[in-house]
Amino acid sequence: MGYHVVDTDEIEPDPDRPCTRRSLSDLAGLTNMAINRYTAEPGEELPLAYHYHDEQEEAFYVLSGTLHVKTPEGDLEAGPDTLLTVEPDSPQFAYNPEDAEEPVDVVAIGAPAIDGDVHAYDPDS
Repeated sequence: MGYHVVDTDEIEPDPDRPCTRRSLSDLAGLTNMAINRYTAEPGEELPLAYHYHDEQEEAFYVLSGTLHVKTPEGDLEAGPDTLLTVEPDSPQFAYNPEDAEEPVDVVAIGAPAIDGDVHAYDPDS
């Protein structure tokens, strides 16, 4: 058996990200899912690019602020205590708009955790 208690505020943010991202999976001993905590100031993006996954399902639980997600079908919004889910093969781009009044704080979970499962999406093609 294995148990882990992880204080997310004590994890150093990942470098070279468009917002503050703390990777929690490894410290939590998880191998079958990816879990991250994102804090995006107004004008910041969560992912590195507009993208989709072949197999991974994603869930974004908004702790505070409002998460905006661009999709080919239109923009979505999720406020505090809201869960937004994304199925495989569904392009998405999560961000906090420039004119937002506060940061957005989100816990993101993806499963299964598969390397090479992410693909850039070009909405113009």
